[in-house]
Amino acid sequence: MDTPDAPAVTDTPAELSQRLAVLLGQISQGDRAAFAEFYQLTSRRVYGMAHRVLIDAELSEDTTQEVFLQVWQNAGRFDPAAGSPLSWLMTISHRRAVDRVRSAQSATDREARYGASTQDIDHDTVSDEVGSRLEAEAVVRCLGTLTETQQESVRLAYYGGLTYREVAERLNAAVPTVKSRIRDGLIRLKTCLGVS
Repeated sequence: MDTPDAPAVTDTPAELSQRLAVLLGQISQGDRAAFAEFYQLTSRRVYGMAHRVLIDAELSEDTTQEVFLQVWQNAGRFDPAAGSPLSWLMTISHRRAVDRVRSAQSATDREARYGASTQDIDHDTVSDEVGSRLEAEAVVRCLGTLTETQQESVRLAYYGGLTYREVAERLNAAVPTVKSRIRDGLIRLKTCLGVS
């Protein structure tokens, strides 16, 4: 990370905290020199926090830049009663880094879902066709076990796509009779095919 070497700080933690609070007040007024000094005093700590969370150096540098942009824009929001300037800054740093991790994870999850939804699943078409033929043969074989009237009613309803009323009209039978034939035929087919 290309940061200026921080001047040797000989301040005690209390003095540093006071100095940073004054700088934040000046930054809130648009003082660029105060911002530069604040950056020199804190940039390594911000980068260190970001790097501990993100591990990646480039992401850590980007996050550090975002943190200092936020400091420049929101220095006036710092409340000394709520904590020290360094605590405020490290909280911002940590939140930005965690947001970056969540954003990256969310993007990865979206890409994985998209990839899974658009991926063509290889099928064994020969196996599928053989299975379909065997099923069709089993249905034809089992249709042969039905009475002639049941076969005709089932064929018209399921293969012909006719309603109960239309099947009844074609066969000159009452609708309840057709319903019974179809129901009984389907029960026999189900038993023959071994469907539970």
